[in-house]
Amino acid sequence: MSLTLYYHPLASFCHKVLIALYENATPFDKRVINLGEEGDRAELEAIWPLCKFPVLRDHERGRDVPETSVIIEYLDRYFPGPQDLIPADWEAALDVRLWDRFFDHYVQEPVQTIVGAHLSGMQCDQTRERTKLKTAYKMIEKRMATRRWMCGDAFSMADCAAAPALFYAATLLPFPEEYQQLNDYFERLVTRPSVQRVLDEAKPYFSMYPFVDDIPERFL
Repeated sequence: MSLTLYYHPLASFCHKVLIALYENATPFDKRVINLGEEGDRAELEAIWPLCKFPVLRDHERGRDVPETSVIIEYLDRYFPGPQDLIPADWEAALDVRLWDRFFDHYVQEPVQTIVGAHLSGMQCDQTRERTKLKTAYKMIEKRMATRRWMCGDAFSMADCAAAPALFYAATLLPFPEEYQQLNDYFERLVTRPSVQRVLDEAKPYFSMYPFVDDIPERFL
């Protein structure tokens, strides 16, 4: 295999890249990294000293690619498939990049802050994070009134970012029932074959998630 993905099956940012890989049936090897294991941690640090996953190693080009959005851009450039995750049109691509950033910064980050506080045992006010999620939900509800996918009719990098972000966010702050567009969009995401595959592979690890009791039974 030319590609190896250093990742963990439970990590939401790893899900984002896995969805992109599965969308185009891109061949790759997997290297599961357990940050609690000294050897695994050292291996990842040698590749990316910040010790964050996922990281994609391209053996043929001798290049290590960190950061989810950069990885997907790299895949779209060097390992293209039938599903263009970043449009060729500049304006359309800019829209995809914007909403990709939206999900990473305004959905994923609040979720990780809340989960991290729980794991560390910190007692802190989470109003700010939950307010960000409420605002994000409202924006998605409005946007999806005229779209099938986040940036139009085609599945894109923005949807790769949306799927894991919304999956974990919903365990912390359920979607309002009246937000029909958001709820429908989430259903389209989780029934997408690439997303289903990622969630199926994560099942054996869900017990490690501190809010596992809030994951709907259909995903367990």
